[in-house]
Amino acid sequence: MRIWREPDLSGDYDVDESGQAVFPKVGPLKVTGMSPEGLKDTLVKAYQVFLRNPAVEVRLLRRVNILGAVRTPGLYQVDPTMSLADAAALAGGAASDGSPDKVDLIRDGAKLPVVLSRKTRLADTPLQSGDQLYFRQRSWMSRNTGVLAGLLTATAGIIVTLATRH
Repeated sequence: MRIWREPDLSGDYDVDESGQAVFPKVGPLKVTGMSPEGLKDTLVKAYQVFLRNPAVEVRLLRRVNILGAVRTPGLYQVDPTMSLADAAALAGGAASDGSPDKVDLIRDGAKLPVVLSRKTRLADTPLQSGDQLYFRQRSWMSRNTGVLAGLLTATAGIIVTLATRH
């Protein structure tokens, strides 16, 4: 939450397991189930007691585990305006064997049936706090093109050698 010209009142406020967030001067408010616009209206009304015409900005963040083939897997706060590429960047980007376009959304241990790519905005997904974004590895073939090229060259050389002998 940001309140214009009020840095002491602005900040990130966690929602506890009961669905409440504690805001300076206002105290605890039940925020789960509220839209960002509804929360903004509630906060504007609450802060009008202390401030004259408060300008409030609300941005909801989700805590998600970004795992798999990323450089720094872990728990991150993401906002709905981010793309999957932005989320991957929070975790240091795709690892050398990672595929930024092969991402699974996992909730309670089960993969959700949703198609994701690096350009997918998080707002366009069913992502919730506690979910996992799992970046898969590239296939063995795409990770080992040098090995495959060497095998193909060697095989072609053997075939040519055998063909010239007969």
